[in-house]
Amino acid sequence: MDREIAVNELAASLLAIASPLAAFDMPLLDAHGATLAEDIFAGERLVLRSGSRIRSTQIGLAASIGLNRLPTRPHPRVVVISAGDDLVEPGQRLRDHEDEYETNSWMLTTAVKEAGAIGYRVHTIPENSEQLRLIIEDQLVRADLIVISGESHDESFDLITSTLQELGEIETVIPRLVDAGRHNFGTIGPDKTPVITLPGDPIAAYISAEIFVRPMIRTMLGATNIHRSIVQAKLTHDVKSPVGFTSLIRASLHSESQLMVTALDEQELLSTLSDAQGLIALPADSEGALAGDIVDVMVLERNQ
Repeated sequence: MDREIAVNELAASLLAIASPLAAFDMPLLDAHGATLAEDIFAGERLVLRSGSRIRSTQIGLAASIGLNRLPTRPHPRVVVISAGDDLVEPGQRLRDHEDEYETNSWMLTTAVKEAGAIGYRVHTIPENSEQLRLIIEDQLVRADLIVISGESHDESFDLITSTLQELGEIETVIPRLVDAGRHNFGTIGPDKTPVITLPGDPIAAYISAEIFVRPMIRTMLGATNIHRSIVQAKLTHDVKSPVGFTSLIRASLHSESQLMVTALDEQELLSTLSDAQGLIALPADSEGALAGDIVDVMVLERNQ
């Protein structure tokens, strides 16, 4: 039986296999968007701090003190693989009622880019473990991290699991997170490349990417801020949460005399992911919260 695991325990296990990438000097323009690996001084004055993201203003400052290169940690290369014989590429026709449009790899590839990685998208329809193993092995040469998802009904999960177990040390767990489903994680291949598999359901896959994959990428970058910002907001309506499970509820934020948060309707719909400005975070020991309570909200980077 798959082991249940607390959300923070799984997150810690994933960070343990996501080491910061080796630093090297990059030309100024190539360094844009990467993470600074060392403190930079102008004489005795600290002007650029290690762990900060290199933006246009940092590039300008480096140039102003005569630097044409900066010590950086490179963007992690993340390969996103979707696997399942009922997954159909957008733009093509669904063959029958069991088919579904392939969603996760498009969403996850762009999500890892938003976190600071270089994302490579691979959609595959393997018929057996040998075919999937060859595809994964072929991707190892360009991957610092591999993220895999299957079909939304998880028919492909066992195929993915057995294939990964042939390639390295893999553990299957169920995080105590509402609607999370099973996850695999571990290292594979000769370089012990980190790998994580996410649930097939797109909503569950996105939530897992936010709380598990994004911190891994930010850690590989050597960033100081590996988690999303958390704010406190006043709840406008009651929300419920099952005891024993962490809940992350998609919500909208707005300001009156103070910051207010409202859980979005129809949490089962994928459209609420694009509408959400934040995630109401309710811990595993909570039964929910009442209107007027102050709750923690993970802020998503959204322009509304």
